[in-house]
Amino acid sequence: MSRPTLSPLAAALLLAISTPALSQTTPSTPEAANLDTVIVTGTRARDRTVLESTVPVDVLTAEDIRRAGVLNGELGSALQALLPSLNFPRQSNSGGADHVRPAQIRGLAPDQVLVLVNGKRRHTTALVTTSSKIGRGTTPVDFNAIPVSAVKRIEVLRDGAGALYGSDAVAGVVNVILEDGAEGGAFEASYGAHHTRVSPIDQTLTDGQTSFFSAQVGSPVGNDGFFRGGVELKNREATNRAGFDQVPPWSLSPINETVQGQRNYHLGDGESRDITGWINAEIAAGDSSAFYLFGTYNQRDTEGANWFRYPDPDTYDGAANWREVYPNGYRPVSVGENLDTGIVGGFRGQWGEWDYDLSLNHGRNAFTYRLRNSLNASLGPTSPTRFKVADYEYAQTLANVDLSRAFDSGDNLHVFATGAEFRYEQYETGAGDPASYAAGPYTDRPTGAQAGGGLTPQDEADLDRDVASVYASVSSRFGEKLSTDIALRYEHYSDFSGELTGKIAARYEFTPAFALRGSLSNNFRAPSLAQVGYESTSIGYNSAGQLVQGRLLSVNNPIARGLGATDLDPEKSINASLGFTSRIGDNFDLSLDVFHIEIDDRIALSEAITGSALTEFIEDEFGVGGVQSVSFFTNAADTRTRGAELVANWRHDLAGGNLLLSGAYSYAKTELRNIVATPAQLLAIDPGYVLFGVEESNTITDAAPRQRAQFTSNWNNDNWNLLARVQRHGSAKRVFNFGGGYEPSQVYGAEWQLDAEVEYKVGQRWSLAVGGLNLTDEYPDLSSDEIYYFGNLPYDVLSPIGSNGAYYYARVRYTF
Repeated sequence: MSRPTLSPLAAALLLAISTPALSQTTPSTPEAANLDTVIVTGTRARDRTVLESTVPVDVLTAEDIRRAGVLNGELGSALQALLPSLNFPRQSNSGGADHVRPAQIRGLAPDQVLVLVNGKRRHTTALVTTSSKIGRGTTPVDFNAIPVSAVKRIEVLRDGAGALYGSDAVAGVVNVILEDGAEGGAFEASYGAHHTRVSPIDQTLTDGQTSFFSAQVGSPVGNDGFFRGGVELKNREATNRAGFDQVPPWSLSPINETVQGQRNYHLGDGESRDITGWINAEIAAGDSSAFYLFGTYNQRDTEGANWFRYPDPDTYDGAANWREVYPNGYRPVSVGENLDTGIVGGFRGQWGEWDYDLSLNHGRNAFTYRLRNSLNASLGPTSPTRFKVADYEYAQTLANVDLSRAFDSGDNLHVFATGAEFRYEQYETGAGDPASYAAGPYTDRPTGAQAGGGLTPQDEADLDRDVASVYASVSSRFGEKLSTDIALRYEHYSDFSGELTGKIAARYEFTPAFALRGSLSNNFRAPSLAQVGYESTSIGYNSAGQLVQGRLLSVNNPIARGLGATDLDPEKSINASLGFTSRIGDNFDLSLDVFHIEIDDRIALSEAITGSALTEFIEDEFGVGGVQSVSFFTNAADTRTRGAELVANWRHDLAGGNLLLSGAYSYAKTELRNIVATPAQLLAIDPGYVLFGVEESNTITDAAPRQRAQFTSNWNNDNWNLLARVQRHGSAKRVFNFGGGYEPSQVYGAEWQLDAEVEYKVGQRWSLAVGGLNLTDEYPDLSSDEIYYFGNLPYDVLSPIGSNGAYYYARVRYTF
């Protein structure tokens, strides 16, 4: 039965029209949609605002982020709600992506986005997301390890910036600027839950309860210094949108029929627990210099979902079970122990006519992957049910020297900047428990822990490299109309050759109401250490529901070389953009930018190469038996991404308050060109093998929505803040390769989402807020019979709207 729903657009307009009647007090003064904020990202100039920038930059304040209805303090979720160009999907049954969610800008890969904190490079996660759809094969920055309460503002540069910041800044740059107030503080607590109608099971559920607490305080230090710090505690309970299990026909038996009609699978968020801390401090060190220090700490324990193992050991996939241990079958649960730390210290000040900044930066991510409720069937009924699968660690240490100086020449102003950076990176993986990968005496049973298979000693990696770079840039303003940014950088990797990148950007203001801007740059991204050296052995289900033992091999592995793997080349891109900005009085502004990005040698995982021919080849040539699936990284294709981004704001004094209407739209389409040919070594084994085929092509081109849009209405005065946001998530496409030419696909249609919040200030210090996300309880399209895996997985993970349904929350805040 369908349920009546209010049109999201109608609801937003209704709220916008009705809000003036709520209060008639004197209005507070809002920021002009952050347009007059002086930006520090994407330019070395010291006085550029958002609309004066030569390239598109979004500025999000702490208030914007808090009012995004942040789920469990997730910074990534807030960014997706506020930025149509950013995609942050909620993945499930996706291996590492259940624990560390990757984000995209302009539909490009998560590792093609550079993240800065206070202008300093942020480290990535150590965990490779090999089983996900979005972000497959990447080690992204973990946005959710950055505390939301620490944010003063975030500047998002939507343009290539390799010449300014180095490798990885292909799709854009996210610069998180921390709170730096020398006085005062705040306490905040929120609680929320999903309350939703789940049509595949015809039930109304309340789950996913989340609680969040943060505290921060600032204090002056000396005459001009400050110290600010805070803590966050987060807790999220699981959600589950799995359907009733019909049991695959190849698994039907009297024993397995006893679990038919149950919800044996899990589809949704896993449990999560976070403890986060942060500091930001500065103290005078002489008359014209200061010492600064900032850092973050995050400890997160998470759980992820895996496929159900049926109880009958005599059926196709029942060999993974011993009924003495799990008489009713079992579903392994992955457990992540994630420790993420970053610390930066340095001196900045003036040296004659020069401004200088000297800094040391160290970031580290350590991830321990475990399994519970699992089994190594080859060890028999005495097998452990808990395993440590692997340890992962990534660390980077940087030393930076930056110098800048302003020059005046009549009506012209130039800022020259130069500097050098040395970066040391290290990546390590450690083997799991011996029982997690052991081949036991029961040779008719699969070896290794189910839903993982531990990293073996032969899988372990220990890699490091040095990266050195120098740069120079000039930001200029010629009179009142023309502004330019020019930058060059040379960057050299110890394991790759050097690369020279450059950028030129300009803005010309024809009238105060109209200006043109454009940029041209070349950028590059070196393969991550994980993409060079990561290996793993896994026991799990492929996309067709078949239980297989698979290997992900580094390109240096002799087996991979025997299959045609070659050394990875860096990705290189050409970015071009053209746009205009318009500001009419104090009420209306508009910007429209179109862009074109060509990336050569795009790195991706190969298709999973399977079949008896592969197994026999590896056993005959290398003496390694039982390998049923292999994949490795490759420079898969050249890509071309074209798109456009529109941002508009209108503000007006209305009924004793201030009304701000904002709209934003993003479109990005990626096409493949020059797809890598299947190596002759693979074709010699089986002419039907394809190195890079439909599944991985789909990951790059169609899995992320090409279009996203939002419209926001915000009215406030001294006591009230009323917000409504309508989002439109565009369609996405999923393609599977089940073998034998069977390649089912499905397009998941566009979805509308309505969010709203009402906040009331009680006196000068207290505020109370209630709100909801996805208030009309919308879901993605149901997966087709070919894809939903016999009733178990009714929703796919592609749509940004997710499959959790409506979420309601309340928040209380105290400031002092």
